[in-house]
Amino acid sequence: MTNRNISFIVKDQQPLMLRPTDSVQMACRRMCERNVGAVLVTDSHHHLKGIFTGRDAVQMIGAGGHPAETSLSEVMTPDPDTIGPEHKAIEALHMMCDGGYRHLPVVADGKVVGIVSRSDFKGLELDQFEDEQSLWERIC
Repeated sequence: MTNRNISFIVKDQQPLMLRPTDSVQMACRRMCERNVGAVLVTDSHHHLKGIFTGRDAVQMIGAGGHPAETSLSEVMTPDPDTIGPEHKAIEALHMMCDGGYRHLPVVADGKVVGIVSRSDFKGLELDQFEDEQSLWERIC
C-alpha cells in the first residue's frame, strides 16, 4: 500500500465537499451522515479553498461559537497542503506526520479529486508494523 499511488486510494471516492458560505452546523451534520472527519471546502468548480475538520468544530464550539450562525470560511484552514494522485502513499504519510494533521486533500489539475486520512493507511502492507503507533513512530 505504501508503494501504491494515492490514485489507488481515491479512485472510487466521493469526498465530502461544501461551500465556504455553508454553516458549521451543516458541515457537522454531513460529517456525521458520511462518518468522516473532514470536509473539503470548495468553490463551485471544485477548486479547494480550505478544509474543516472535527477538531475545528470542537475548537469553535469550545470557544463559544454558534455552529448554525458560523460559516465554514470563518473557521476552516484556508489553502491547506495538498498532494497529487500520482504521488506515493508513503509521501502522504510523511506530509501528514510532518504537518501534524490527519487529513490531506488530493488535488489534480487544480480540482479536488479526493482526500486521504490516516485511517486509509491501515491494513495492506502495513501489517508488518505491530500497530498504527509503531508505524507513526517509524515514519515520524
